[in-house]
Amino acid sequence: MENLDLAKVILDVTGGKENISSAQHCMTRLRLKIKDESKVDQEALKNTDGVLGVVQSDTLQIVIGPGRVKKIYDIFVDDLGVARGGEASWEENKDAMKAGQKQSPFKAALKTISNIFIPMIPAIIAAGLFNGFASLIGQFFLDAETTTGFWYILKTLFSLIGTGFLGYFAIYTGINAAREFRGTEALGGMIGAMSIATPLIALSTTLGLYNADQPLESILTTGKGGIIGVIIGVWIMSKIERAIRKVVPDVLDLIVTPFLTLLISGAIFVLGIMPIAGFLSDWLVVALNVLINSPNPIVSVISGFVLAAVFLPMVLLGLHHGLIPIYAIQLETLGGVTLFPVLAMAGAGQVGAAIAIYFKAKKAGNTSLTKIITGALPAGFLGVGEPLIYGVTLPLGKPFITAGLGAGFGGAYVMLMKVMAVAWGPSGLVAIPLMKTSAMMLHFFIGLVIAYVAGFIITSVIMKPKDVVQN
Repeated sequence: MENLDLAKVILDVTGGKENISSAQHCMTRLRLKIKDESKVDQEALKNTDGVLGVVQSDTLQIVIGPGRVKKIYDIFVDDLGVARGGEASWEENKDAMKAGQKQSPFKAALKTISNIFIPMIPAIIAAGLFNGFASLIGQFFLDAETTTGFWYILKTLFSLIGTGFLGYFAIYTGINAAREFRGTEALGGMIGAMSIATPLIALSTTLGLYNADQPLESILTTGKGGIIGVIIGVWIMSKIERAIRKVVPDVLDLIVTPFLTLLISGAIFVLGIMPIAGFLSDWLVVALNVLINSPNPIVSVISGFVLAAVFLPMVLLGLHHGLIPIYAIQLETLGGVTLFPVLAMAGAGQVGAAIAIYFKAKKAGNTSLTKIITGALPAGFLGVGEPLIYGVTLPLGKPFITAGLGAGFGGAYVMLMKVMAVAWGPSGLVAIPLMKTSAMMLHFFIGLVIAYVAGFIITSVIMKPKDVVQN
Protein backbone atom coordinates (compact mmCIF):
# COMPACT_ATOMS: atom_id res chain seq x y z
CA MET A 1 0.00 0.00 0.00
CA GLU A 2 1.33 3.43 -0.93
CA ASN A 3 1.99 5.92 1.87
CA LEU A 4 -0.84 8.25 0.85
CA ASP A 5 -3.31 5.36 0.67
CA LEU A 6 -2.16 4.05 4.06
CA ALA A 7 -2.55 7.50 5.63
CA LYS A 8 -6.09 7.82 4.23
CA VAL A 9 -7.08 4.38 5.53
CA ILE A 10 -5.72 5.16 9.00
CA LEU A 11 -7.55 8.48 9.01
CA ASP A 12 -10.79 6.78 7.97
CA VAL A 13 -10.73 3.95 10.54
CA THR A 14 -9.81 6.35 13.37
CA GLY A 15 -12.95 8.40 12.81
CA GLY A 16 -11.76 10.97 10.32
CA LYS A 17 -10.05 14.32 10.69
CA GLU A 18 -12.81 15.59 12.98
CA ASN A 19 -12.00 12.88 15.54
CA ILE A 20 -8.26 13.65 15.78
CA SER A 21 -7.08 16.56 17.93
CA SER A 22 -3.45 16.32 16.86
CA ALA A 23 -0.78 13.99 15.48
CA GLN A 24 2.78 13.35 16.58
CA HIS A 25 5.35 10.67 15.81
CA CYS A 26 8.39 8.97 17.31
CA MET A 27 10.87 6.59 15.67
CA THR A 28 8.31 3.92 14.82
CA ARG A 29 4.86 5.12 15.91
CA LEU A 30 2.26 7.59 14.70
CA ARG A 31 0.66 9.03 17.83
CA LEU A 32 -2.88 10.37 17.47
CA LYS A 33 -4.78 12.25 20.14
CA ILE A 34 -8.33 10.95 19.73
CA LYS A 35 -11.44 12.89 20.74
CA ASP A 36 -13.93 9.99 20.78
CA GLU A 37 -12.36 6.52 21.09
CA SER A 38 -15.68 4.81 20.28
CA LYS A 39 -15.32 6.03 16.68
CA VAL A 40 -12.02 4.16 16.22
CA ASP A 41 -12.35 0.80 14.48
CA GLN A 42 -9.60 -1.04 16.35
CA GLU A 43 -9.92 -4.30 14.41
CA ALA A 44 -9.83 -2.61 11.03
CA LEU A 45 -6.83 -0.58 12.15
CA LYS A 46 -4.92 -3.64 13.36
CA ASN A 47 -5.66 -5.50 10.13
CA THR A 48 -4.62 -2.64 7.86
CA ASP A 49 -1.77 -3.57 5.52
CA GLY A 50 1.23 -1.53 6.68
CA VAL A 51 0.15 -1.24 10.32
CA LEU A 52 2.45 -3.39 12.44
CA GLY A 53 0.66 -2.91 15.73
CA VAL A 54 -1.61 -0.68 17.80
CA VAL A 55 -0.96 0.50 21.36
CA GLN A 56 -3.64 2.33 23.34
CA SER A 57 -2.28 4.80 25.89
CA ASP A 58 -3.06 8.46 26.53
CA THR A 59 -2.71 8.64 22.74
CA LEU A 60 -3.53 6.10 20.04
CA GLN A 61 -0.11 4.79 19.00
CA ILE A 62 0.05 3.12 15.59
CA VAL A 63 3.25 1.17 14.94
CA ILE A 64 4.32 1.72 11.33
CA GLY A 65 8.09 1.36 11.43
CA PRO A 66 11.17 3.60 11.18
CA GLY A 67 11.43 5.95 8.24
CA ARG A 68 7.92 5.32 6.92
CA VAL A 69 6.23 6.71 10.02
CA LYS A 70 7.67 10.18 9.35
CA LYS A 71 6.33 10.09 5.79
CA ILE A 72 2.87 9.07 7.01
CA TYR A 73 2.98 11.81 9.64
CA ASP A 74 3.90 14.42 7.02
CA ILE A 75 0.96 13.33 4.88
CA PHE A 76 -1.35 13.56 7.89
CA VAL A 77 -0.43 17.16 8.71
CA ASP A 78 0.48 18.53 5.28
CA ASP A 79 -2.01 16.81 2.97
CA LEU A 80 -4.86 15.66 5.18
CA GLY A 81 -4.99 18.70 7.45
CA VAL A 82 -4.54 17.04 10.85
CA ALA A 83 -3.13 19.38 13.50
CA ARG A 84 0.47 18.89 14.57
CA GLY A 85 1.18 17.81 18.12
CA GLY A 86 1.15 20.76 20.47
CA GLU A 87 -1.53 22.59 18.47
CA ALA A 88 -4.42 21.27 20.51
CA SER A 89 -6.60 23.77 22.34
CA TRP A 90 -5.99 24.71 25.94
CA GLU A 91 -9.17 22.84 26.94
CA GLU A 92 -7.73 19.64 25.45
CA ASN A 93 -4.41 20.22 27.18
CA LYS A 94 -6.25 20.69 30.45
CA ASP A 95 -8.20 17.45 29.93
CA ALA A 96 -4.97 15.64 29.10
CA MET A 97 -3.35 16.91 32.28
CA LYS A 98 -6.32 15.77 34.34
CA ALA A 99 -6.18 12.36 32.68
CA GLY A 100 -2.50 12.15 33.50
CA GLN A 101 -3.22 12.84 37.16
CA LYS A 102 -5.32 9.67 37.33
CA GLN A 103 -2.27 7.52 36.62
CA SER A 104 -0.27 5.96 39.43
CA PRO A 105 2.69 8.07 40.55
CA PHE A 106 5.10 5.45 39.21
CA LYS A 107 3.53 5.41 35.74
CA ALA A 108 3.28 9.19 35.69
CA ALA A 109 6.98 9.51 36.56
CA LEU A 110 7.96 7.07 33.81
CA LYS A 111 5.76 8.89 31.31
CA THR A 112 7.44 12.17 32.26
CA ILE A 113 10.91 10.69 31.77
CA SER A 114 9.79 9.23 28.46
CA ASN A 115 8.45 12.60 27.27
CA ILE A 116 11.74 14.27 28.20
CA PHE A 117 14.00 11.84 26.36
CA ILE A 118 11.98 10.59 23.36
CA PRO A 119 12.50 13.83 21.36
CA MET A 120 16.26 13.43 21.84
CA ILE A 121 16.51 9.82 20.66
CA PRO A 122 17.54 10.68 17.06
CA ALA A 123 20.31 12.94 18.36
CA ILE A 124 21.40 10.35 20.95
CA ILE A 125 21.69 7.73 18.23
CA ALA A 126 23.54 10.02 15.82
CA ALA A 127 25.93 11.31 18.49
CA GLY A 128 26.62 7.80 19.72
CA LEU A 129 27.43 6.58 16.22
CA PHE A 130 29.76 9.51 15.53
CA ASN A 131 31.61 8.92 18.80
CA GLY A 132 31.76 5.22 18.03
CA PHE A 133 33.21 5.77 14.56
CA ALA A 134 35.69 8.28 15.98
CA SER A 135 36.85 5.65 18.45
CA LEU A 136 37.08 3.09 15.65
CA ILE A 137 39.22 5.40 13.49
CA GLY A 138 41.49 6.10 16.43
CA GLN A 139 42.05 2.41 17.10
CA PHE A 140 42.65 1.25 13.54
CA PHE A 141 44.16 4.21 11.67
CA LEU A 142 45.94 6.44 14.20
CA ASP A 143 48.47 6.23 16.96
CA ALA A 144 48.58 8.34 20.09
CA GLU A 145 51.00 10.90 18.62
CA THR A 146 49.28 11.52 15.27
CA THR A 147 47.89 15.06 14.96
CA THR A 148 47.69 15.50 11.18
CA GLY A 149 46.35 13.80 8.08
CA PHE A 150 42.99 12.75 6.70
CA TRP A 151 42.13 10.17 9.37
CA TYR A 152 43.00 12.57 12.19
CA ILE A 153 40.80 15.29 10.67
CA LEU A 154 37.93 12.83 10.14
CA LYS A 155 38.24 11.49 13.69
CA THR A 156 38.27 15.02 15.11
CA LEU A 157 35.23 16.00 13.03
CA PHE A 158 33.30 12.92 14.18
CA SER A 159 34.27 13.61 17.80
CA LEU A 160 33.13 17.21 17.42
CA ILE A 161 29.71 16.15 16.14
CA GLY A 162 29.26 13.47 18.79
CA THR A 163 30.50 15.59 21.70
CA GLY A 164 28.44 18.54 20.48
CA PHE A 165 25.38 16.72 21.77
CA LEU A 166 26.51 14.25 24.43
CA GLY A 167 28.93 16.77 25.95
CA TYR A 168 26.01 19.11 26.62
CA PHE A 169 23.37 16.47 27.21
CA ALA A 170 22.44 18.09 30.53
CA ILE A 171 21.43 21.31 28.76
CA TYR A 172 19.15 19.54 26.30
CA THR A 173 17.65 17.58 29.18
CA GLY A 174 16.99 20.80 31.07
CA ILE A 175 15.23 22.32 28.07
CA ASN A 176 12.98 19.30 27.51
CA ALA A 177 12.29 18.93 31.23
CA ALA A 178 11.17 22.57 31.44
CA ARG A 179 8.82 21.97 28.52
CA GLU A 180 7.38 18.93 30.28
CA PHE A 181 7.00 20.75 33.62
CA ARG A 182 5.52 23.87 31.95
CA GLY A 183 8.47 26.09 32.77
CA THR A 184 10.47 28.38 30.52
CA GLU A 185 12.62 26.15 28.32
CA ALA A 186 15.61 28.49 28.19
CA LEU A 187 15.69 28.66 32.00
CA GLY A 188 15.59 24.88 32.15
CA GLY A 189 18.56 24.79 29.81
CA MET A 190 20.40 27.17 32.14
CA ILE A 191 19.83 24.82 35.08
CA GLY A 192 21.30 22.02 32.99
CA ALA A 193 24.24 24.22 32.00
CA MET A 194 24.95 25.08 35.64
CA SER A 195 25.49 21.39 36.39
CA ILE A 196 28.44 21.18 33.97
CA ALA A 197 29.81 24.75 34.13
CA THR A 198 33.47 25.19 35.19
CA PRO A 199 32.78 27.92 37.84
CA LEU A 200 31.02 25.22 39.84
CA ILE A 201 34.43 23.81 40.81
CA ALA A 202 35.58 27.20 42.11
CA LEU A 203 32.40 27.53 44.18
CA SER A 204 32.77 23.99 45.51
CA THR A 205 36.41 24.64 46.45
CA THR A 206 35.47 27.84 48.32
CA LEU A 207 32.78 26.00 50.26
CA GLY A 208 35.15 23.15 51.09
CA LEU A 209 33.14 20.62 49.11
CA TYR A 210 35.71 19.82 46.44
CA ASN A 211 38.21 16.96 46.64
CA ALA A 212 41.14 17.99 44.43
CA ASP A 213 42.88 14.61 44.82
CA GLN A 214 39.77 12.60 43.90
CA PRO A 215 37.44 15.00 42.01
CA LEU A 216 34.79 12.36 41.39
CA GLU A 217 34.49 11.83 45.14
CA SER A 218 33.73 15.52 45.74
CA ILE A 219 30.47 16.43 47.43
CA LEU A 220 29.95 19.02 44.71
CA THR A 221 31.59 19.05 41.28
CA THR A 222 30.62 19.31 37.63
CA GLY A 223 28.18 16.60 36.62
CA LYS A 224 27.41 15.64 40.21
CA GLY A 225 23.89 14.27 40.38
CA GLY A 226 23.83 13.72 36.64
CA ILE A 227 20.70 13.84 34.57
CA ILE A 228 18.50 12.83 37.50
CA GLY A 229 19.60 15.92 39.41
CA VAL A 230 18.92 18.16 36.40
CA ILE A 231 15.37 16.82 36.03
CA ILE A 232 14.63 17.37 39.74
CA GLY A 233 16.23 20.82 39.61
CA VAL A 234 14.16 21.90 36.61
CA TRP A 235 10.99 20.59 38.25
CA ILE A 236 11.70 22.78 41.28
CA MET A 237 12.61 25.71 39.01
CA SER A 238 9.28 25.39 37.18
CA LYS A 239 7.37 25.47 40.48
CA ILE A 240 9.29 28.54 41.66
CA GLU A 241 8.85 30.31 38.33
CA ARG A 242 5.07 29.93 38.39
CA ALA A 243 4.90 31.07 42.02
CA ILE A 244 6.97 34.20 41.32
CA ARG A 245 5.04 35.04 38.14
CA LYS A 246 1.80 35.15 40.14
CA VAL A 247 3.00 38.03 42.33
CA VAL A 248 5.29 40.00 40.01
CA PRO A 249 3.59 42.91 38.16
CA ASP A 250 3.27 42.39 34.41
CA VAL A 251 5.51 45.34 33.62
CA LEU A 252 8.39 43.76 35.58
CA ASP A 253 7.75 40.13 34.70
CA LEU A 254 10.27 39.87 31.85
CA ILE A 255 13.13 41.06 34.06
CA VAL A 256 12.26 40.09 37.62
CA THR A 257 10.75 36.62 37.12
CA PRO A 258 13.67 34.91 35.33
CA PHE A 259 16.23 36.61 37.60
CA LEU A 260 14.58 35.57 40.86
CA THR A 261 13.68 32.14 39.48
CA LEU A 262 17.27 31.32 38.61
CA LEU A 263 18.67 32.89 41.78
CA ILE A 264 16.45 30.84 44.08
CA SER A 265 16.25 27.61 42.11
CA GLY A 266 19.94 27.80 41.15
CA ALA A 267 21.00 28.03 44.79
CA ILE A 268 18.71 25.13 45.75
CA PHE A 269 19.94 23.09 42.81
CA VAL A 270 23.67 23.61 43.35
CA LEU A 271 23.75 23.45 47.16
CA GLY A 272 21.02 20.87 47.71
CA ILE A 273 19.86 18.86 44.74
CA MET A 274 23.24 18.18 43.13
CA PRO A 275 24.93 16.80 46.28
CA ILE A 276 21.89 14.69 47.23
CA ALA A 277 21.31 13.40 43.70
CA GLY A 278 25.05 12.79 43.44
CA PHE A 279 24.97 10.61 46.53
CA LEU A 280 22.03 8.64 45.12
CA SER A 281 23.77 8.31 41.75
CA ASP A 282 26.95 7.04 43.39
CA TRP A 283 24.93 4.52 45.37
CA LEU A 284 23.17 3.39 42.19
CA VAL A 285 26.48 2.89 40.39
CA VAL A 286 27.85 0.87 43.30
CA ALA A 287 24.71 -1.29 43.33
CA LEU A 288 24.93 -1.83 39.57
CA ASN A 289 28.61 -2.69 39.82
CA VAL A 290 27.76 -5.55 42.17
CA LEU A 291 25.88 -7.14 39.27
CA ILE A 292 27.53 -5.73 36.18
CA ASN A 293 31.19 -5.67 37.20
CA SER A 294 31.22 -8.61 39.56
CA PRO A 295 34.52 -10.56 39.59
CA ASN A 296 32.46 -13.72 40.03
CA PRO A 297 31.72 -15.13 36.53
CA ILE A 298 28.63 -16.97 37.79
CA VAL A 299 27.12 -13.70 39.02
CA SER A 300 27.97 -12.03 35.70
CA VAL A 301 26.35 -14.79 33.65
CA ILE A 302 23.18 -14.91 35.75
CA SER A 303 22.74 -11.13 35.96
CA GLY A 304 23.44 -10.73 32.23
CA PHE A 305 20.90 -13.40 31.34
CA VAL A 306 18.17 -11.97 33.58
CA LEU A 307 18.69 -8.35 32.53
CA ALA A 308 18.61 -9.15 28.81
CA ALA A 309 15.68 -11.55 29.18
CA VAL A 310 13.39 -9.10 31.00
CA PHE A 311 14.19 -6.08 28.85
CA LEU A 312 11.52 -6.82 26.23
CA PRO A 313 8.69 -6.62 28.80
CA MET A 314 10.22 -3.32 29.95
CA VAL A 315 10.05 -2.04 26.36
CA LEU A 316 6.44 -3.20 26.13
CA LEU A 317 5.53 -1.28 29.29
CA GLY A 318 7.52 1.78 28.23
CA LEU A 319 9.88 1.42 31.20
CA HIS A 320 13.02 1.32 29.03
CA HIS A 321 13.12 5.11 28.69
CA GLY A 322 13.59 5.29 32.45
CA LEU A 323 17.00 3.66 31.98
CA ILE A 324 18.43 6.62 30.05
CA PRO A 325 19.37 8.52 33.24
CA ILE A 326 21.18 5.36 34.43
CA TYR A 327 23.10 5.20 31.15
CA ALA A 328 24.09 8.83 31.60
CA ILE A 329 25.22 8.24 35.18
CA GLN A 330 27.40 5.32 34.12
CA LEU A 331 28.92 7.37 31.29
CA GLU A 332 29.79 10.19 33.67
CA THR A 333 31.22 8.04 36.47
CA LEU A 334 32.72 5.07 34.63
CA GLY A 335 33.63 6.62 31.29
CA GLY A 336 31.37 4.12 29.54
CA VAL A 337 28.02 2.34 29.68
CA THR A 338 28.03 -1.35 30.65
CA LEU A 339 24.28 -1.78 31.02
CA PHE A 340 23.39 -0.84 27.44
CA PRO A 341 25.36 -3.61 25.65
CA VAL A 342 23.64 -6.25 27.79
CA LEU A 343 20.13 -4.91 27.26
CA ALA A 344 20.83 -4.50 23.54
CA MET A 345 20.76 -8.29 23.24
CA ALA A 346 16.96 -8.19 23.65
CA GLY A 347 16.56 -6.96 20.09
CA ALA A 348 18.78 -9.76 18.78
CA GLY A 349 16.69 -12.42 20.52
CA GLN A 350 13.68 -10.84 18.85
CA VAL A 351 15.32 -11.18 15.43
CA GLY A 352 16.18 -14.83 15.97
CA ALA A 353 12.64 -15.61 17.08
CA ALA A 354 11.18 -13.78 14.07
CA ILE A 355 13.36 -15.76 11.64
CA ALA A 356 12.16 -19.01 13.20
CA ILE A 357 8.55 -17.88 12.89
CA TYR A 358 9.15 -16.87 9.27
CA PHE A 359 10.13 -20.39 8.26
CA LYS A 360 7.22 -21.93 10.14
CA ALA A 361 4.76 -19.40 8.72
CA LYS A 362 6.08 -19.94 5.20
CA LYS A 363 5.63 -23.69 5.57
CA ALA A 364 2.10 -23.16 6.92
CA GLY A 365 1.21 -20.82 4.05
CA ASN A 366 0.69 -17.75 6.23
CA THR A 367 1.76 -15.15 3.65
CA SER A 368 0.46 -12.25 5.71
CA LEU A 369 2.79 -13.09 8.61
CA THR A 370 5.80 -13.72 6.36
CA LYS A 371 5.21 -10.33 4.72
CA ILE A 372 5.16 -8.58 8.09
CA ILE A 373 8.37 -10.31 9.18
CA THR A 374 10.11 -9.50 5.89
CA GLY A 375 9.27 -5.84 6.34
CA ALA A 376 10.23 -5.68 10.02
CA LEU A 377 13.45 -7.74 10.03
CA PRO A 378 15.75 -5.10 8.50
CA ALA A 379 14.77 -2.67 11.25
CA GLY A 380 15.29 -5.44 13.80
CA PHE A 381 18.84 -6.10 12.61
CA LEU A 382 19.48 -2.36 12.91
CA GLY A 383 18.23 -2.26 16.48
CA VAL A 384 14.65 -1.00 16.12
CA GLY A 385 12.59 -3.77 17.66
CA GLU A 386 9.10 -2.31 17.95
CA PRO A 387 7.87 -3.51 14.50
CA LEU A 388 8.82 -7.08 15.44
CA ILE A 389 7.37 -6.77 18.94
CA TYR A 390 3.98 -5.38 17.95
CA GLY A 391 3.73 -6.99 14.54
CA VAL A 392 5.05 -10.51 15.22
CA THR A 393 6.12 -11.82 18.61
CA LEU A 394 3.64 -10.12 20.95
CA PRO A 395 0.50 -10.98 18.93
CA LEU A 396 1.62 -14.63 18.81
CA GLY A 397 2.36 -14.70 22.54
CA LYS A 398 4.90 -17.48 23.02
CA PRO A 399 7.60 -15.96 20.74
CA PHE A 400 7.63 -12.88 22.96
CA ILE A 401 8.84 -15.13 25.78
CA THR A 402 11.20 -17.23 23.67
CA ALA A 403 12.79 -14.09 22.19
CA GLY A 404 13.57 -12.89 25.72
CA LEU A 405 15.06 -16.25 26.67
CA GLY A 406 17.24 -16.20 23.55
CA ALA A 407 18.35 -12.68 24.36
CA GLY A 408 19.37 -13.85 27.82
CA PHE A 409 22.16 -16.04 26.41
CA GLY A 410 23.61 -13.11 24.48
CA GLY A 411 23.32 -10.89 27.55
CA ALA A 412 25.13 -13.48 29.68
CA TYR A 413 28.04 -13.58 27.22
CA VAL A 414 28.32 -9.80 26.89
CA MET A 415 28.22 -9.36 30.67
CA LEU A 416 30.86 -12.05 31.14
CA MET A 417 33.15 -10.32 28.64
CA LYS A 418 32.76 -6.93 30.42
CA VAL A 419 31.69 -5.13 27.24
CA MET A 420 31.37 -1.35 27.62
CA ALA A 421 29.94 1.24 25.22
CA VAL A 422 31.03 4.86 24.78
CA ALA A 423 27.38 5.88 24.31
CA TRP A 424 23.97 4.33 23.83
CA GLY A 425 21.74 4.22 20.80
CA PRO A 426 20.39 1.54 18.46
CA SER A 427 20.72 -1.97 19.82
CA GLY A 428 21.52 -3.97 16.68
CA LEU A 429 24.44 -4.28 14.30
CA VAL A 430 24.84 -0.52 14.02
CA ALA A 431 25.66 -0.42 17.75
CA ILE A 432 28.93 -2.28 17.16
CA PRO A 433 30.95 0.96 16.66
CA LEU A 434 29.62 2.23 20.00
CA MET A 435 31.68 -0.30 21.93
CA LYS A 436 34.77 1.09 23.62
CA THR A 437 37.51 -1.09 22.10
CA SER A 438 37.87 -3.30 19.05
CA ALA A 439 37.89 -6.37 21.31
CA MET A 440 34.60 -5.22 22.87
CA MET A 441 33.16 -4.68 19.40
CA LEU A 442 33.98 -8.29 18.56
CA HIS A 443 32.47 -9.58 21.81
CA PHE A 444 29.34 -7.49 21.26
CA PHE A 445 28.96 -8.96 17.76
CA ILE A 446 29.44 -12.47 19.13
CA GLY A 447 26.77 -11.72 21.74
CA LEU A 448 24.38 -10.66 18.98
CA VAL A 449 25.02 -13.88 17.08
CA ILE A 450 24.47 -15.94 20.23
CA ALA A 451 21.16 -14.16 20.83
CA TYR A 452 20.13 -14.62 17.18
CA VAL A 453 20.85 -18.34 17.31
CA ALA A 454 19.38 -18.92 20.78
CA GLY A 455 16.21 -17.01 19.93
CA PHE A 456 15.89 -19.02 16.72
CA ILE A 457 16.44 -22.41 18.37
CA ILE A 458 14.19 -21.85 21.39
CA THR A 459 11.38 -20.45 19.24
CA SER A 460 11.70 -23.29 16.73
CA VAL A 461 11.34 -25.83 19.53
CA ILE A 462 8.49 -24.13 21.37
CA MET A 463 6.36 -22.91 18.46
CA LYS A 464 4.13 -25.49 16.79
CA PRO A 465 2.82 -25.34 13.19
CA LYS A 466 -0.71 -24.67 14.46
CA ASP A 467 0.59 -21.52 16.21
CA VAL A 468 1.32 -19.77 12.91
CA VAL A 469 -1.61 -20.97 10.78
CA GLN A 470 -3.43 -18.00 9.29
CA ASN A 471 -6.84 -17.45 10.85
